[in-house]
Amino acid sequence: MSSAVNTSLVLDMQRKLYRWSNEDPDKVFADLFNLVCDRRTLEEAWRRLARNSGSRTPGTDGMTRRLVEQRPGGAARLLDEIREALRNGTYRPEPVRQRLIPKPGKPGKFRPLGIPTLIDRLVQMALKLVLEPIFEADFYPTSYGFRRGRSTHDALARIQKFLHPTRRGPSVYRYVIEGDIKGCFDAIDHHVMMERVRKRISDRKVLRLILSFLKAGVMIEGTLRHSVTGSPQGGIISPMLSNIYLTGIDERYGRWSMHPREPSINAAARRVKDHKRGRPVFYMVRYADDFVVLVDGTREQAEAEKLALAEFLKTELRMELSMEKTRITDVREGFDFLGYRVVQSKAYRTGRWVGKLFIPKGKLNDLRYRIKATVKGIPSGCQLADVIGKLNPILSGWGNYYRYASGAYGKFSHLDFWIWQRVGRWLKMKHRNATWPTLRRRYHLSAPGKRRQWTERTKRLRLLCDGGTMRHPDLRIEKPNGWNATWGKKQRESLLDFWDAFGRLRTI
Repeated sequence: MSSAVNTSLVLDMQRKLYRWSNEDPDKVFADLFNLVCDRRTLEEAWRRLARNSGSRTPGTDGMTRRLVEQRPGGAARLLDEIREALRNGTYRPEPVRQRLIPKPGKPGKFRPLGIPTLIDRLVQMALKLVLEPIFEADFYPTSYGFRRGRSTHDALARIQKFLHPTRRGPSVYRYVIEGDIKGCFDAIDHHVMMERVRKRISDRKVLRLILSFLKAGVMIEGTLRHSVTGSPQGGIISPMLSNIYLTGIDERYGRWSMHPREPSINAAARRVKDHKRGRPVFYMVRYADDFVVLVDGTREQAEAEKLALAEFLKTELRMELSMEKTRITDVREGFDFLGYRVVQSKAYRTGRWVGKLFIPKGKLNDLRYRIKATVKGIPSGCQLADVIGKLNPILSGWGNYYRYASGAYGKFSHLDFWIWQRVGRWLKMKHRNATWPTLRRRYHLSAPGKRRQWTERTKRLRLLCDGGTMRHPDLRIEKPNGWNATWGKKQRESLLDFWDAFGRLRTI
């Protein structure tokens, strides 16, 4: 069977699961293990796994995609072996290999990353293909982390929208609670997790498989450690499981945010009703374990909610809120969220208070440090094309992420000039006897009306300004996930709503 046909069949299966789950919030799925073991599901899982660069990273068994394909029978033989092991009950997950990843912008601090074996990743992918559509129907629209059709920019745009003025006047949200959970992924309680999964899944074999992944253990420097709590970061199903677990926080603020399967106007009506009666309103936006709570109320009410949230996490989710890192900030002073600086400040034209996104100074310094370290680490015996090849992916990713910030073009322009100088110093060290005019004639490409770029052969150093800047289009809180078949009509309506809103925002 061709991969295109196989993908279509798996997609049809996912759409049915999503539709059944969405139509009946109380439906419990009983026979799912056969879908996980289905040959077409495993083939689609392998296709997705093989195209990922992580397939080249071995787990504790040392197996990689290349080694599998070089064996007699290749991937087809491996899929048959896994399918047979799953069906006869002999499959057991191996411990994950732990690797410490440096935290960006925090020298000396590391994040533990668990790397499962290739076989375990394959089974997790098959499990995710079956379970994700079921639980997606229960996730709140204010949750944006690791979900299809949603991104960090969508979460930021949602916050920014609530800091904008409305037809009734300025934004009523004056404070924000910056949530921080101590060791969130390591603190996930297995019992609480399985209780949440059982609300939708009753298939014992699937439940046993999920629990086996949670209790597989971690291999640290040759020593096996069995974890009582936590879900190792790096596993394919870990983000989905964390969303299932942290949905409890979304439910706590469900009175003021849109519920699954609910029109957004209902939540807006509840917020307006509480505001008119003088009650505090708390609107939460979450991306995985990072979340902020916008407060329509006094600072004292925000402080009381912080204590209540800490108690809720302790009793309901068995987690601990970091009281030192969970700050309460005036939105006009600004706060950091998902790499951006979110501030409510006056619009240049009208003077009205609007929500704006800025690039934090720390992120600018982090990029300079990374560029400097990358260029410094390249020997002078290499070619300029090698330098360009290392820098362009960094610049492309960073520029695409921060292109939505206010004043981004000016920051990009300053960085482009700084990077041009940094690469120029590297060239000067490579050609010690060459003058600057000689280097520019040899390595420069000057286009009319554009800034000079370092170039060698077909490689050209990317300019951050070339990517341009734009406003992130926040269409609606509902997002397409590929399984809701009626999205075509909604998408057209959302596009019309967006352009109508864009016309009003131009007057701000």
